[in-house]
Amino acid sequence: MESKFYEENKLLVFKITDEIDDCSVQKIRRKADYEIERYMPKKVVFDFDSVTFMDSAGIGLIIGRYKFTNMLGGKLEVANLTQSVRKIFDMSGILKLIPVTEI
Repeated sequence: MESKFYEENKLLVFKITDEIDDCSVQKIRRKADYEIERYMPKKVVFDFDSVTFMDSAGIGLIIGRYKFTNMLGGKLEVANLTQSVRKIFDMSGILKLIPVTEI
C-alpha cells in the first residue's frame, strides 16, 4: 500500500496495491492508523484501483478506519472501486455509510 498526503487540502490517499484478506489487513491497518494519526487529515481516501480480491476482512478494515477518522474529526471516502470490490461493498451495505469519490 502506498500513501500520499496533500498538505494544501489536508487529504490523505491510500492506494491499495495488494489483495485484501486476513493476512494483508493487519499490515494495511497498522500503516493506515499510523499515517492518519501522523497527518490528522480532513479527508482520507482509500483507492481500490489495483485491488483484485477482497474478502470480509476488507469491510472490517474500512469500517474501522472510518470510525477512527471520524473520531479525529475527518471524513473517509473510497475511490476507483473495481467490480469485485464494489460487489462486496454493495452486499455489505457499506456504501450507505461511506461515499464513493473520484480522485
